[in-house]
Amino acid sequence: MKYYIIAGEASGDLLGGNLIEAIHRQDKSANIRCWGGDRMERAGATLVKHYRDLAFMGFVEVIANLRTILQNIKVCKKDILAYNPDVLVLVDYPGFNMRIAEWAKQQGIKIVYYISPQVWAWKENRVKKLKRDVVKMLVILPFEVEFYKKWDFEVTYVGHPLVEVVSKDQNEVPVTKLSDKPIIALLPGSRAQEIKVKLPLMLQMVQHFPEYCFVVAQASAQPASLYTEIIGDMDVLVVKDQTYNLLKQARAGLITSGTATLETALFGLPQVVCYKGNPVSFWLATKLVDVKYISLVNLIMDKEVVKELIQNDLNEQNLKAALTRILSDTSYQQQLKSDYATLWHKLGDKKASELAAAEIIRLVTK
Repeated sequence: MKYYIIAGEASGDLLGGNLIEAIHRQDKSANIRCWGGDRMERAGATLVKHYRDLAFMGFVEVIANLRTILQNIKVCKKDILAYNPDVLVLVDYPGFNMRIAEWAKQQGIKIVYYISPQVWAWKENRVKKLKRDVVKMLVILPFEVEFYKKWDFEVTYVGHPLVEVVSKDQNEVPVTKLSDKPIIALLPGSRAQEIKVKLPLMLQMVQHFPEYCFVVAQASAQPASLYTEIIGDMDVLVVKDQTYNLLKQARAGLITSGTATLETALFGLPQVVCYKGNPVSFWLATKLVDVKYISLVNLIMDKEVVKELIQNDLNEQNLKAALTRILSDTSYQQQLKSDYATLWHKLGDKKASELAAAEIIRLVTK
């Protein structure tokens, strides 16, 4: 069977890659074409366009790149028609994928949405479009089932794929030592625009914690020069394709909001969640987004488990105080350990990628 899969970010590439591997295990004749990244290509899909050319974050940034985005949508539609897939699988990335879904529905293409857009956070009315266009919605957060139920939209909870990814890494991948000094991990994001904003702020901590080795996780889609220009002559290590190895060794992490916050929690690493964006985009977001927290950890737990420093609160003084706390406050460390254990329990032990692949194949073959 022929599968067309669209992911537009690094996290989507990771989860999409695992999904592609699972599809190949269950459908030996699978032919897969995708928009995504290196991970999806290595898993056995033909890569049409890399997410590095798609990832625009923030209202202002999207408007500034609107011509490119519209051109990408045009190219995508043309490629889908030429390929004529048995099923179209959309992985998060709602600004792009929901437009594709509306169009694909009109073409009579079966659509599966894997990893729900965060419609529970903002623009809830988008559920109506999803219900209209999508044949099967596969969700990965436990509270999403109840959310969609109030819209009379039956969805399938497959569990969070990061649980299986992290579990496999912890059990099978040995640690490669990075430093003799205790390590603080810096994960400034995967997009160039967010790295340029957050990494300089994170690096302000180097002077305050000289007894630690600061290690930056380089995003696979970004060049090393992006990091070296920001770091300059600081004694800071940069590693590529070793994020999980880094998280297993670190004592604490400064982590950009997004999927990485959940990955960090699943590795049991104390963290400070960092977010800072375009001021206008952030102001607009505060008017539209209706959530108490920005990190997946706190959203799933429905309380502040990890400290979030957002926009103007993300500054040198607050970062130093938050990092000092997670490194030295033993009672907070114990509470964090307990909360992380509860998080694991909430997410369960489902094999998300295998279940998602089975649901997709079942839809196509029935």
